[in-house]
Amino acid sequence: MQKDTADRTIDWKKVEDYIRANLDGIPNGEMKMKQFTEGYSNLTYMIKIGNWEAVLRRPPFGYTPPKAHDMEREYRILDKINPVFPLAPKPFIYCEDPEIMDKHFYIMEKRNGVVIDDDIPVQFEKTEETGRNVSEAVIKALVDMQSIDIEKSNLRDIGKPEGYLTRQVYGWMKRHKNSKTDDIEGSIEKIEKWLVDHIPTNEEATIVHNDFKLNNMMFDRNDSSKVVGVFDWELATVGDPLTDLGSTLAYWIDEDVDVGITAVTSNVGFYNRREFLERYVQLSGRDVTDINFYLTFGFYKLAGILQQLYYRWKIGEVKDERFSTLNKGITNLLELAEDARNNRLL
Repeated sequence: MQKDTADRTIDWKKVEDYIRANLDGIPNGEMKMKQFTEGYSNLTYMIKIGNWEAVLRRPPFGYTPPKAHDMEREYRILDKINPVFPLAPKPFIYCEDPEIMDKHFYIMEKRNGVVIDDDIPVQFEKTEETGRNVSEAVIKALVDMQSIDIEKSNLRDIGKPEGYLTRQVYGWMKRHKNSKTDDIEGSIEKIEKWLVDHIPTNEEATIVHNDFKLNNMMFDRNDSSKVVGVFDWELATVGDPLTDLGSTLAYWIDEDVDVGITAVTSNVGFYNRREFLERYVQLSGRDVTDINFYLTFGFYKLAGILQQLYYRWKIGEVKDERFSTLNKGITNLLELAEDARNNRLL
C-alpha cells in the first residue's frame, strides 16, 4: 500500500509566470484561482487574469496508478477533436515540468454556461419544455459527435477500433477481479458470462467519449436546448459508438423502472430511456437491436468504477469516508445490469 505524503499545494506564481511566458495576449493584473473539483478524480481549476479566463486540469495529489490521469493524452485528444467537434474545449498549452508543478497539467479555454447535476439550475424552470429541451440536446450532441468521420478528421490513431468491444469487456472483467471485495452482493459471474457470450459484431467506428453523461456537459444559461460544452475527455478513444449510448442510458435514471432512485432526469418532461433510445435511432439511423447488451455493459462498467474506488477505501489506500458506502451502489448497479440483461429496463 502506498501512502499519500504529497504536499497538497500549488505554487501559483510559477504557473502564472509559465502562462505569461508561453501564451500571447495575457493582460496585466493579478491571477485569481478557483477550484471546481476536488477529491480523487482529476482536479480542475478556473484561472483568471484580468478579462482572460481559462481552465487548468491536473491529476489528484499523491500517488496515482500508472497510466491513470494522463493529462498529455487528454490534451492531445482535445487538440484533435476541438476543430471538428467545437463542443470540446480548445486546449492552449501542456506542461510536464516538475519545477512548475508536481504533476503534469494542461490549460484550456473556459466555457461559460450552467452544468445540470443533481437538480434543474435556477436559470431554468422545472417545466416539461425544459426536460424535453435538455433531453433533445443531449441526444443531438451525442449523435453529432458520433457523426464525425474519423478518417477524414485524422482521428483513427487516438485508439484501436478493431476488436474494441471485446477488449472493453475483458478489460472491465479484469478490473472487477483486481478490485474484488467480499461484501458485494450480486450475480457478477452470471453477468460476465452473458456479456462474453453476447458480444455484438459492430464494425462501425466513431469517436467514443467513454463518459458521456449529463453533468459532463454545459448548457447556455438562457437556453436549455443549447449545449455549449462537453468535458472530461480523458477516456476518449475510437470504437463502437453504441458503447457510449449504453453508458449514457445507464446514467439516465428512469423513474418508471428505477424504483427508489431519483435524479434530475426524473423531473417532468425528461425522456425516459425508451423515448431517449427511440429519438437516438431517429437522429442516427443506427441499428440498436443489441441495445440490451450495451445497457448491461454500461451498468457493469459503472459498478466497476465504484468497485475500484471502494477497494481503495477498503484496503486503506484512501481515507475518504464517502467511499465507505459505495458497496450499496455497486450492488444496485449489478442488479440493474441483471435487469437490463433480462430486458426489463427498455
